[in-house]
Amino acid sequence: MKKVFIIFFVFLFGTKAFASYILIPMDDEQKNHLKAYGLAYWALKGELEIHWLLNYRGGSFMIPNAKPVSNECVVRGISYQTISDAQGNSILADIANPEVNQDAIKLEKAPRIAVYSPKGKQPWDDAVTLVLKYAEIPYDIVYDEEIFLDKLKDYDWLHLHHEDFTGQYGKFFAQFQNAAWYQNDVKENETLAKKLGFTKVSLMKLHSAKKIKDFVFSGGFLFAMCSATDSYDIALAAEGVDICESMFDHDAADKNANSKLDFSKGFAFENYKLSMNPYEYEYSNIDTYLTRRNFGMNQKTDLFTLFEFSAKWDPVPTMLCQNHTNIINGFWGQTAAFDKKYIKKNVLILGEAKAFGEARYIHGDIGKGTWTFYSGHDPEDYEHRVEEPPTDLSLHPNSPGYRLILNNILFPAAKKKKQKT
Repeated sequence: MKKVFIIFFVFLFGTKAFASYILIPMDDEQKNHLKAYGLAYWALKGELEIHWLLNYRGGSFMIPNAKPVSNECVVRGISYQTISDAQGNSILADIANPEVNQDAIKLEKAPRIAVYSPKGKQPWDDAVTLVLKYAEIPYDIVYDEEIFLDKLKDYDWLHLHHEDFTGQYGKFFAQFQNAAWYQNDVKENETLAKKLGFTKVSLMKLHSAKKIKDFVFSGGFLFAMCSATDSYDIALAAEGVDICESMFDHDAADKNANSKLDFSKGFAFENYKLSMNPYEYEYSNIDTYLTRRNFGMNQKTDLFTLFEFSAKWDPVPTMLCQNHTNIINGFWGQTAAFDKKYIKKNVLILGEAKAFGEARYIHGDIGKGTWTFYSGHDPEDYEHRVEEPPTDLSLHPNSPGYRLILNNILFPAAKKKKQKT
């Protein structure tokens, strides 16, 4: 199928050199920022050359001009400009100026995308699948069984759906133990754990967490949001320690669990304390969910700022922070924000609410791969509740918060430059 697709592109575009470019601006002149990422992915699938112009007009894209590309822009409602070859070369020359904090990164190959998500996921569950569908970027669903069968090797990029890797079902027991969806979630996970040979759901989730760690170590790109961030790190640190009370795994938790955590096994966090109360809607004090309102946090003050990195010296964090604004509206989630006190020193903070001591967007590498954690649940629904309808992204085509997700989608396509710092 891929061969036919490429031949189709060659037929449409021809083989001679392009005499002009299509510039897709990503500043305030862009009508639909989110669809623009889908257009870039579509062009990559056709093996077109794309330059991602870091810090140039909000992180614009430049693609060789061809009628199918401009047609796609029109169909998808994307703002674009046709510029001459001389204009394109002039832009690249200006960007190359060592005194200008910009760079041109060539995108080479569309990443193969997987989303770790249960088959019966509800539409309110995950911002990433919402934006992938809206941007028209294809992806596959994988879950614990596919990971058990080593299917991750077929992908370059993995997103962790709003998930609890500790085996405590999101610690929803106190509020939702009698809800049909909660009971069904427990039943399905226990059935799957038994099928795969695990005596507990927590052990199945730990197995998945370790396989995902291997995926990253071998060169994979991991992106996680909301509770799939801290619960993932906690699951790794708690290997060999029972942190689940009986309503979650049918036996008592280890009362000394906090003293037995091995923080070196996790990606991002250290020196935190677990919440061992099964009726508390919290995993640990990594998350600021229970404390942030004590500091006067509300929808007006809940903002975070993206750091500005050197495009030429630090292209990786620069790519991840591309936006048409550096101030992002905050949003809640089961994991609302990361307390900076518990973030490891080698972790790169990409976005923070400095006044509240919170990090919202963090990044690091392990082995040959990288990971990015983004706190909160839905960038365009401040306090999205269980069973509320999904966000209609056609009402938010220029969402800065959703742009951060899509930066992570294209980041693996970039021709790698060695990070200087």
